[in-house]
Amino acid sequence: MGSNRWGTLLLAYKSLGVVFGGLVTSPLYVYPSMALMSPTEDDYLGIYSIMFWTLTLIGVVKYACIALKADDQGEGGTFALYSLLCRHMNIEGITSKSEIAPSNRSHSNTLDQSFRKRSRLGMFIERSLLARRVLFFIAILGMCMLIGDGILTPAISVLSAMDGIRGPFPEFSKTLVEGLSALVLVVLFMLQKFGTARVSFIFSPIMGLWTLTTPLVGIYNIIHHYPSIFKAISPHYIFHFFSRNGRHGWLLLNGMVLCITGSEALFADLGHFNRPSIQIAFLSCIYPSLVLTYAGQTAYLIQNPNDHDDGFYKFIPTKIYWPMFVIASLAAIVASQSLISATFSVIKQSVVLDYFPRIKIVHTSSSNEGQVYSPETNYTLMLLCVAVILIFGDGKEIGNAFGVVVILVMLITTLLLTLVMIVIWRVPLILVALFSSIFLTMEGFYVSSVFTKIKQGGWIPFAISVILAFIMFGWFYGRQRKLEYELTHKIDMDRLKILLSDPCVQRVPGLCFFYTNIQDGFTPVLGHYINNMRSIHKVTVFTTLRYLLVPKVSPTERFVVKRLGLKGVYGCLIQYGYADSLDFQGDFVSQIICSLQTHIMHGEDQERIDLSEAQQAAVVHVRGKTRFHINKNCTWFDRFMLTFYEFMHSNCRSGIPTLGVPLPQRIEVGMLYEA
Repeated sequence: MGSNRWGTLLLAYKSLGVVFGGLVTSPLYVYPSMALMSPTEDDYLGIYSIMFWTLTLIGVVKYACIALKADDQGEGGTFALYSLLCRHMNIEGITSKSEIAPSNRSHSNTLDQSFRKRSRLGMFIERSLLARRVLFFIAILGMCMLIGDGILTPAISVLSAMDGIRGPFPEFSKTLVEGLSALVLVVLFMLQKFGTARVSFIFSPIMGLWTLTTPLVGIYNIIHHYPSIFKAISPHYIFHFFSRNGRHGWLLLNGMVLCITGSEALFADLGHFNRPSIQIAFLSCIYPSLVLTYAGQTAYLIQNPNDHDDGFYKFIPTKIYWPMFVIASLAAIVASQSLISATFSVIKQSVVLDYFPRIKIVHTSSSNEGQVYSPETNYTLMLLCVAVILIFGDGKEIGNAFGVVVILVMLITTLLLTLVMIVIWRVPLILVALFSSIFLTMEGFYVSSVFTKIKQGGWIPFAISVILAFIMFGWFYGRQRKLEYELTHKIDMDRLKILLSDPCVQRVPGLCFFYTNIQDGFTPVLGHYINNMRSIHKVTVFTTLRYLLVPKVSPTERFVVKRLGLKGVYGCLIQYGYADSLDFQGDFVSQIICSLQTHIMHGEDQERIDLSEAQQAAVVHVRGKTRFHINKNCTWFDRFMLTFYEFMHSNCRSGIPTLGVPLPQRIEVGMLYEA
């Protein structure tokens, strides 16, 4: 029990360097992002009151207390919520990939039997094609916006921190600051290959120092400039702010929303840590630090109302300016990590669920399935971050784009959480109404404000999201069409018996592993192969691979074999975990043969002899390589989408691991699927 407690505290400490960087460094750019005009004391008190209640309601109540409980097998984020909903509503197209064997991880979404009753809303979504498409679109948009967040967070954080060098040295040009920021980001992305655990070990002390020093500076400013700042906690200052400022006050919301920047990473990075560690770190360190830092900034600005364009560095006392500049620069680098890790997580989720082209996913921890790294994603993010800095160097334009991303992701999370409460948790409707009315109203106000900045940089995340959504939809559409074809034309046992009973089909010596992704039947490639080759090996093992959410599968459970009722025909299921090496270098052939011989009943010596002779004669591994045949009868939509899918499919990684099979033993059987 004690070791678990210390382990949770250690994870909470490590999470400082990965999860909360974007959130806790938001004071660098919140006030500079606001278009304030001759602000008064009452204006600043109203702004602080809005930021305090935004942090409290969205950060503490929504994310720390509610969203973290809505994980999908330990994973968080908008796409995890979508996966969770789809599995509980049995929505076709996602359950086939997400219904995997139980893992040894604890699931916070384990439901009481009383919660398993079907809800009317869930049944309506199951029956309505339009509702399912809307739900899918919302989830895709949320994921794309989060990836956009992963591009903009590093850009605005590092650029805002580096801009502090121009305070003491005005001769430093904006172009030089942008170039320095881009260089820093390149180094950061190069470090990602070492994994979350190592990166967090390096970054956590930096973020711990930032989390400690900024509230101390805040307290100093509160004492010296405006000791009664905490009276602004009273919500009546919010009403006074809007009554005085009207439309201008509403427009200022697009800058204030940045105070909650990075809170989505608190949920999306759940797979890298766990719920208790994130809650401890946020409630004991991050939230108090932000409340005190913003209070100190506001106290300083009340006495120096025209310093808001550099609202962070101006409130730093002169004697500690350079130490704080160094800490701020390092913290900004760390801030980028939270959304980079979150992007890795959501990309991994979508690849596993077959909603994104297959790219390389590296598990960087042998004990935590959620800690992943993707080289392709990493370097794409790096190029886009550098491009955003060099093309849109103005911090206000990036801030406008950032505001759009931040609030849309939060709004989508609120919508999906509301569905989870109704469909899965079966929360009383009065509590659901209270939750949705509070957060949809608050976030709706923010959305209406940030949308006024679409022309001034707000279009950037929409452009990124449209491209990503098009890629995801194209891949999803192609995979669904391919799955429909395979299920319609799959080879069942009766059909296989007919094929093998044909006297023209020869049984050639040797052992063949025929790979199939259909567990209830065989891939159409099998029929194509037999009809054209007019032969099949004397011993054929139909092999399927299954990925489990466990670190390692024990050797006794690795290979599950069975006889399929035909002479020399067997089935084999190869199970593997995220920390297992699949580079068996051919050893698995002997292991499968051994498992088959053990499976064969005593007294059937001839069958054992046939297995050994087949292994000695020749071993081949046959995989299907399929593509669509797009004919003139296809609609223009099918032609375009399937052509795009084939382009992605031909350039992505194979869906079946190589298993270390020697090249001379590999055979690929091509087949055209009629579109």
